[in-house]
This record gives sequence, structure tokens and C-alpha cells, in this order.
Amino acid sequence: MKTLMATDGSRQATTALRAATRLLRKSDNEIHVLCVAPEFSESAPLKKSERVRDDYIKRMARETEMILERARETLRAEGVTAKTLAATGSPSKVIVGLADNYNVTVLGATSQYDTTRPGIGSVASRVVEHASGIVLVCREPRGGSSQRILLCVDGSRASQQALSALTTYFNTESAEVTLMHVVETPWVNLSLDRDWFEEGGETREQKSSEIQLEEALQSNANEIINDATDQLTRHGLDVTPVIAEGNPATEVLGQAEQGEYDLIVLGASGADDMKHKMLGSVSAKVTGQAPCSVAVVKQ
Repeated sequence: MKTLMATDGSRQATTALRAATRLLRKSDNEIHVLCVAPEFSESAPLKKSERVRDDYIKRMARETEMILERARETLRAEGVTAKTLAATGSPSKVIVGLADNYNVTVLGATSQYDTTRPGIGSVASRVVEHASGIVLVCREPRGGSSQRILLCVDGSRASQQALSALTTYFNTESAEVTLMHVVETPWVNLSLDRDWFEEGGETREQKSSEIQLEEALQSNANEIINDATDQLTRHGLDVTPVIAEGNPATEVLGQAEQGEYDLIVLGASGADDMKHKMLGSVSAKVTGQAPCSVAVVKQ
């Protein structure tokens, strides 16, 4: 297992390092800590620019080494040793370019430049969208002796990979796992209230068809939950199943708020159809608005 942890020296990045060491498996985990310094921007006359560039490069090298040393100390305090990497350029581009070489890529939800922005910063957002493998966006952990994990499944290949990632790369010892499936009902896709279908919005025949469809969706949800539960229990995990109905992102975020989780794990299909263009992907919404760390597992 190889893990890339990005840091810019900010409090948010330090929080992400600590959270990641508690969420991820420690055994057989080769960890590299990356710090990306911004490139020099030329705006002065040539001779002066060369001198300023040299001074800038030396200063960035010193600052980068200091940031990486502090990161090493943070990880050592958590019982983890790490190698360090330094680079220059766009942080998101560098991280995305390196992600192919790692199983898990870790970063804070926001950076030192996003301190006034709620949710997720621009670097984290781009990495979640474009990086391969598993992207773990870390927030302040809840604390406590056991991990509370929310695993979202929908029967897709992406959610199967999310389940496999949880049991392979994450620390599940003494973990409490809630397995969640959201039934996305027809009135949700049509932006209508359920009452519309129950109070005369349809003919009797149409209502009958909707009831049959809902029953089929519920049956499918039970199959998905039961199959995933069987897989997790074979790994010795204690599982609590939850089936909700409505908009997937909204329901997952509601469960996350109520359940005080340390981590949400979900798959991302990378779908680019009209529905995803209009509504945005579930993984993007959950990552941006969740109160806890989120692992997005790519196909």
C-alpha cells in the first residue's frame, strides 16, 4: 500500500495528516508527504528578475523543508514514519499527476488560501474530480476510541470498489460501520414531491405502476444491502444497515450529521451524462458538504 499525503504547512493540512493516520491502515503502508511550492512569476526586468528568482527559489526551498520537517514530526507523533517529496507548480496539477502512483491520496478539505471558504477548497475539489485511485479528504476527527464509518452502496461497480477499499486500506479494527443505500424514487428525479403522486397528480393506472416500481426499488435495495452486509461480516465487521429514500447526496449528508461519523466512504462512477452535469455528482456534493472526512473511490 502506498499513500501520498499533501501538505502546505497550514493547520488544515496538519489536521488532515493526523486524521489520515487514524483512518488508514498503518501496517505495510508506505507514506510519502508532498509539499508543492508555487512557481516563480516573472514581472521584473531581466537582470533583476534573475536575482529575484534565485532568491525566491532559495527561500521556497527553505520553507518547503521546514514544512516537510513539521509534517514528519506530526506523523512521528502518531507512530508513523514517512518519506518526503518537494515540487513546484500548481498544487492540484502536481497532486493529480502523482496520484496514479499511489493507492490513496490524502489532503485537507481546505488549504491556507481557503481559510474563509466553507466546505471544500479549490485544490481539494480539483483533486477529487481529476485524481485516480482513492482520494481521502480529511477533516477534524470526532475523537473517541472507535471509528464510526458510513459506507454508501448502490449496487454499482464503483460502490463495490468502495467496499473493497474500506476493507483493504482503512483501519477497521473496532470500527462501527453503517451501511447505507438510498432509494432514488421517481418523484425525486422529476423534482416533484411524493404527495403529488398520492394526491391526484396521476391516474389510477399510473399510480399502480409507480407503486410497483417503488416495490421493485425497495426489493433491489434489500438485495444490495444484504449482499454488502455479507461481504463486510466476512471481514469480521459489525454492520448496521440503513435504507433511505430520496436524493442520495441529501440523505447521505443527513445521515452523516445525525450519526457523528469519522469517515464516509463512497464510490464515484465518473459519469458525465446530462443528469450529472445538471445536478452534480453525489460524491462531489458529499465531499464538499460533509462534516467529517470523506474517501472517494474512483473506478
